[in-house]
Amino acid sequence: MSEEGTGLVHERHFTREEANALLPQLTAMLDQLRDAKDDLTDSEAHEALSEAAPANGGGGEGKQVGVAFLEVRRLLEAIEQAGIVLRDIARGLIDFPTLIDDREVYLCWELGEDEVAYWHELETGYGGREPL
Repeated sequence: MSEEGTGLVHERHFTREEANALLPQLTAMLDQLRDAKDDLTDSEAHEALSEAAPANGGGGEGKQVGVAFLEVRRLLEAIEQAGIVLRDIARGLIDFPTLIDDREVYLCWELGEDEVAYWHELETGYGGREPL
């Protein structure tokens, strides 16, 4: 079934069951993203503090930043290619495009919630969450 010309924003749509089935994998990916992001933040802060010291050709800190950056990029691309919308890494806020009554909306989940139990309009965001 082609969705061209239907005015839909997203190509992929998830049922609540499909979204819930992905939560364990997404939880692991969010943990990895947060760790890699922390490595970037820590390294950059360390680098800023040590700028006055002589450079060593990009040794340990440079490599750590590069590896962390590649890991963040890899995880973000995997989530995006799956058709999932990551709203906030720190909060672990995820939107799954879905169709309810032939309207495109988001199933909304936040890290720590047991299951996908909320939805919101495309424009309203987290503040417009409604229970399913």
